[in-house]
Amino acid sequence: MKIFSGIQPTGIIHIGNYLGAIKQWVDLQNKANRAIFCIVDLHAITEPEEPITLKKNILSIAALYLATGINPKKSSIFIQSTRPEHTELAWILNCVAKMGELYRMTQFKEKSKKETAESANVGLFDYPILMAADILLYQTTHVPVGEDQKQHVELARDLAQRFNNKYGQIFTVPEPIIKKTSARIMGLDNPNKKMSKSADSPYNYIALTDTAEIIRKKIKKAVTDSGTEIKASPDKPAITNLLNIFSEITEWPIPKIEKKFLGKSYVQFKQELAENLIQYLTPIQKKYFEILKDKTALIKILAEGSKQVAPIAQKTLIQVKRAIGLYS
Repeated sequence: MKIFSGIQPTGIIHIGNYLGAIKQWVDLQNKANRAIFCIVDLHAITEPEEPITLKKNILSIAALYLATGINPKKSSIFIQSTRPEHTELAWILNCVAKMGELYRMTQFKEKSKKETAESANVGLFDYPILMAADILLYQTTHVPVGEDQKQHVELARDLAQRFNNKYGQIFTVPEPIIKKTSARIMGLDNPNKKMSKSADSPYNYIALTDTAEIIRKKIKKAVTDSGTEIKASPDKPAITNLLNIFSEITEWPIPKIEKKFLGKSYVQFKQELAENLIQYLTPIQKKYFEILKDKTALIKILAEGSKQVAPIAQKTLIQVKRAIGLYS
């Protein structure tokens, strides 16, 4: 098993990112032959960001990786832009992919709604190709992702198979790993849309660095369904979402939580959920702020990670270039 995954350094990592992806990474790094976790800064520039803020966010995400349990002795952690092979392979894959495939990408449709599709930057449109390059470059067998990224992994599979069919067995065809219970943590203010750091309201998400006071306030304000029963059900999406979060952080099955709160109010349930979240996130936050104090050590870990993955990236790119007739 060779796993690869990454998150954009856009400032906020919320519990949806953590429960849907990073928590899996921590478990998988102990099972995989190789685990590679990237800070995908090139993806982040598809939306405008101040240079100083971007640099700060890159280190912030790296610190959160470490604080949540990604171990640089077991996994390679690095910054995407420090490996030029990503963009070089992306260009080659651009010449394999079809425009129609990219037009069908759900995330492009959603993100380009803020503008017209014609005025959206090319990077936003081409984002899935760079993601495919990220994955295929390391001969990845499994990609732990959230449900919203499954379509992008499927595109990477299609491109790998298309390339292999024409040029020979160069790429490993990756499989997505999606943890079903936490695959799609929904917004606290709208249980019909996934939790998102780009949401208009900060009451949509719980950030991993939110204070206890903010967590209590956000959970208190979280929308609920009609009725009073605390039960997971398709017609109760808000309570189901909160039960999923409760289950993930306590590792209790949902029936056990439903039984615990039988006959109790939404207020009581929310209060206990908030306190469990605070208890769960406090040690992560403590580690995070400790790690950020020593930026030199953090940068060294990222540089070492880049050095570790370089031979794999270089080998794959050489094979690809030779296969299509380029000098390497």
